Parts: sequence; structure tokens; C-alpha cells
Amino acid sequence: MSTASGTPRVIPLRDPRTGRSDGVITPPSPAALTEIARSARAAQAGWAALGFEGRIAVLRRFCQAVEARRAEIAAALEVDTGRRRIAHIELGSLHGALAGAAASTAPFEAGDWIQGHAAPHIRHAPQWAPYPLVVVISPWNFPFLLSMIDAIPALVAGCAVIVKPSEVTPRFVAPLALAIADIPELKDVLTFVPGDGSAGQALVDLADCICFPGSVATGRRVAVQAAGRLIPSFLELGGKDPLIVMEDADLDAAATAALRGAALSTGQACQSIERIYVARAIYGDFVARLTVLAQQVRLNWPDITQGDIGPIIFERQAEILRAQIEDARARGARILTGGEIETHGGGLWLRPTVIADVDHDMAVMREETFGPILPVMAFDDEVEAIRLANDGEYGLSGAVFAADIETAARIARQIEAGALSLNDAALTTLFHEAGKQSFKSSGLGPSRMGADGLARFLRRKALIANTTAPLAIQAFAEDGMTPT
Repeated sequence: MSTASGTPRVIPLRDPRTGRSDGVITPPSPAALTEIARSARAAQAGWAALGFEGRIAVLRRFCQAVEARRAEIAAALEVDTGRRRIAHIELGSLHGALAGAAASTAPFEAGDWIQGHAAPHIRHAPQWAPYPLVVVISPWNFPFLLSMIDAIPALVAGCAVIVKPSEVTPRFVAPLALAIADIPELKDVLTFVPGDGSAGQALVDLADCICFPGSVATGRRVAVQAAGRLIPSFLELGGKDPLIVMEDADLDAAATAALRGAALSTGQACQSIERIYVARAIYGDFVARLTVLAQQVRLNWPDITQGDIGPIIFERQAEILRAQIEDARARGARILTGGEIETHGGGLWLRPTVIADVDHDMAVMREETFGPILPVMAFDDEVEAIRLANDGEYGLSGAVFAADIETAARIARQIEAGALSLNDAALTTLFHEAGKQSFKSSGLGPSRMGADGLARFLRRKALIANTTAPLAIQAFAEDGMTPT
């Protein structure tokens, strides 16, 4: 992309731990983007011709190449996100993504001929054709994982893939590109393109299929643009995940899971717990236990090798968190822990913030938070708990704690969300094998997890064969028809 003067436009990068600018990225021009897409399409036919086994073998070598460069990629992810252990967990997710996609290929192999029932002389067979070019527009909170969770199954399916990572966290791309370049068969069908929203918008017009995890507002724009071209868009968008704690629940376990589910990765995850509903009889006890646990969480400052949570990655997110806390305080809620955006070394931080006595008039209970804020509200009975959990525009995931799994499952089946964790929280962070879809404004399209994660990228064709002489048009003549 260029400025009005014709000079390349650069986007500054901010280190979330120091707050300082430490570099820039330069988005490609529209002509360069068009050429990247053309080149990827040209290479896709040869990639598809390798078949599932051939492509999986290449991708296994890619996993080895990434592992060989783990130190470099992890170091870049550390700067991107301000955290160390999760950077390594993100890299480890590559093997799981490939294993899951590889285990899902059997239904999409060339099928046998199937004899027709109504017309036994006609046979049919399926063929599964990949979308030639998939574009993945990935967000800033898990830069590597959320690039690969869509790119890997698309590559296994036989697609070429262009990834546009977030301009907030793009540093990992440079060392990753070296690993891609180590695999000759892959370097032309997996491309990372720097840029901001304008680059993503341009890529939607060049793609055959779009994957976008991110905000609801941007997801709607992506969906409209893709629909105008009649191409599919697979969207996993925002969440406002509820956690219900029933009166007979294990309170220590529920408080432990609630804190992890809300504060892991500094709450910068779409499946974070953002609303907690607790049976009134145990409300005070639960809040007290949660408060004690939250007070024990440490920032990983000044030493990144110590502590539990990192900085707020995206500077503008800090203003959203501050506004929600202040709105809750002004409306009568009690801030029991945290509650202040802290500045350390130029970076922005928020300790886990437990807020008691909230209600649905408060922004913290209605709007996506994306930070380590734990608002807790009491309910009187199961019916009210379910009503409160379903009161909102989001339906990504949620959680239920009860004395036994069957009780939790009965309640969970009544919650309008795509994945429900039972006697735990945010399990979709840890377990990617269960297919799910987003409800309400939280997304659109098939599951990115389970077998559907691969199926998204394959279109079903039907080969239909007649084993007798074709019918002549006279077989449909009007002659001899009795009036009805």
C-alpha cells in the first residue's frame, strides 16, 4: 500500500512490555497483492495433485522446520505478546492442528460408485474439490495459533493459503517465513502478507474462501464483502462467555476454573469467561474464594520468566477495560481486586479484577471485555441462571459447574452457545477435537474444530453415470397423457 505521494506506507510496531515503537511493517501495494494471489493460485494445482498423503508428508516436514527454528519464532512471539510460556504453547499447537486434520481425511478420499435406489441403472460417486485460494485474516491475541488453526486444514485439503496476520503482532512472521522457505513444496502455497485492515479488505476480493476470527464489527464487514462475491466466509467472532455456578458445586474448583478461564492470557481470548452467575446461597462464599485467588496472580513484570499474566497487548484495549470498570463502579458495583490500569516499564497491565454486585445494566455484563475482569452476579434459581446466561448478543461458549456432570449437562443444553465446558471453564482453549459452531453474533459457518475443520475447505461434487442408453426427448412427449 502507498501514500498519496506514492511512497510506501509503513505501520509502526509497539512493544507491549515497554510501550515503545520498535520497528515498522510495510504492506504490499495492491499490484503486489494481486501478484501474490496469482502466484498462489498457479501453485495450488500442483499442491492439490500431491493428494492427502503427499500434502500431509510435506506438512510434517514443515512442523520439523518450525521446531528447528523454535527459538527464533518463540522469541518474536514473546515480543509480539509480552509472554513466554504461551508463545511456546502456540508453537506446540502446530502438531495438534496437523494431527487433527490428518485424522479427518478418510471421508474425503475418492469414493466408490453408489447404485441409485429410485433409478438402479444410475450410479453416482463423490469428489471433493478444494477451494483454490483461502485467505486467513488472523487477530493479535494468539498470532501463531490463530493463523495456523485455519491454514493447516486448508493446506491439508489442497488449498493455497494467504495469511494476513494482525498488524499489532506480526513479528513472528519473519522467522516463520524462513521455516516455510525450507520446504520447497510449501513456499509457493503458504504466504504471509503484512498489513492492516486495508490489506485484509483487498485480499477478500482476491480469495475463494475467507477465514476470519476477530471482532463482530469487522466480521460483519468481511461477511458482507464476501457475500457480494458469493464466496464463503467462516467467522469466529466475539464472545461474552457466561459461567453458571450451582449451589451444590465444588466452590474451590469453580473459583479456580473461573479465574483461569477469565485471566489466562490476560483475558485476551474470545472464549474467556466474562460473566459469572452464582447461586445466591453460595454467592458470598464464592466471591470471597475468588477474590483470594485473584489476589495471588502475579504480573510477569519485570521478569518475563516469572509471574502468571502478561501485559495488555493492544494499547486501545486498555481504554475499553478502563471504561467498563468505571461504568460498573459508577453504577454501584464493588471492585474487590485490581481495577486499575497499571503502567510498568511503559507497558499497560491489569491485574485480575473481581467485581461484585453487578447487573445487566452495566457495560461489563453486556459488551465484550477481552481482559482479566471477573464480574459476579447472584441468581435465585436455575431458570433465572439460564435466562441471564442467554441474555445477550453473543453465543460463542460458556461453562456450568454443578455437583455432577449430568446436572451440568442438562443446564448446558439450554444455553445458547456453541461449546459448554462442564465443571471447568474455557476448555476449547485446551481441547480442539470437539466440533462446534458459534451462536448469535459470535460467528458464522462450520466448526473450525473436529472433522468440520477440514470439511470447510472442500466442495462436494457428484459424478453421475447412466449405465443404460440415454432417454430420448420422446420419452417425455405429451402424447397419450390422460387429463387430470
